[in-house]
Amino acid sequence: MKTMVEVRQLLRKYGAFIYTGDRLGDLQLMEMELDELHQWLFISKTDYLQAKLVIKREISQINEQN
Repeated sequence: MKTMVEVRQLLRKYGAFIYTGDRLGDLQLMEMELDELHQWLFISKTDYLQAKLVIKREISQINEQN
């Protein structure tokens, strides 16, 4: 998993459609959803870590722009 598209597809697979209009807020909600999916063992540790890295990279890019 290397792109936000893949992360969104993973979340959609479990019924999580996240769009609030606030990019940073969306990313934070995605992180929370991933945490729950991992906690309940719906996704593998590998998928969890890869998705978290993609999201962290996106958050970092947003913070650099501000």
